[in-house]
Amino acid sequence: MKAARFFIQGKVQGVWFRASTCEQAQQLGLRGYARNLPDGRVEVLAAGEGEAIDALDAWLQRGPPQAEVGGVRREAADPDEAGSGFAIG
Repeated sequence: MKAARFFIQGKVQGVWFRASTCEQAQQLGLRGYARNLPDGRVEVLAAGEGEAIDALDAWLQRGPPQAEVGGVRREAADPDEAGSGFAIG
């Protein structure tokens, strides 16, 4: 099992980004969370199969239709941080 943490910037709050990310992650069988950060970014932690994490990464690059993604930073993460299921924080 692998894990990655993503920081997404741009117009990503107030546009259903977290809920859409949760839906995508669940379809890919990933665990983790999506939460807003005080600086306007969204943080996503995803754990699961490497191919599924890569697929989520590709989706995060564009996000839901209402979002305007300005950039995505990906970092390695500890799968134990993901918990069970995928949550919106």
